[in-house]
Amino acid sequence: MKIPAELKPAAWGAVGGAIALAIIGFTWGGWVTHSTAEREARARSSTALVAALSPICVAKFQQQANATEQLVELKKISSWQQGDFIAKGGWATMPGSPSPDSDVAKACAAALGVPKT
Repeated sequence: MKIPAELKPAAWGAVGGAIALAIIGFTWGGWVTHSTAEREARARSSTALVAALSPICVAKFQQQANATEQLVELKKISSWQQGDFIAKGGWATMPGSPSPDSDVAKACAAALGVPKT
């Protein structure tokens, strides 16, 4: 196919402009690919879910009869095991869920004011 000589500079300009637009759009324009958008949406929804469910976990922990003793026990163990302690106690198991959520358990321990060791 023969392209007229007067159209070649315009064609190369359009190609260069499209490349520049893509670079600027993905670098500074906030454009993302579908997989990146999905990954970010999952991370945000998980963070929101943990933020919504951790107060329920704290309330379940505080409503038990021996909450003070359990809090003392929680403070005795290392921060690596605190989430497991909350999960094994059943406080991070939400209604309708068959098992505890480890992220909710960790957030629950943090919300209970347990200092990190």
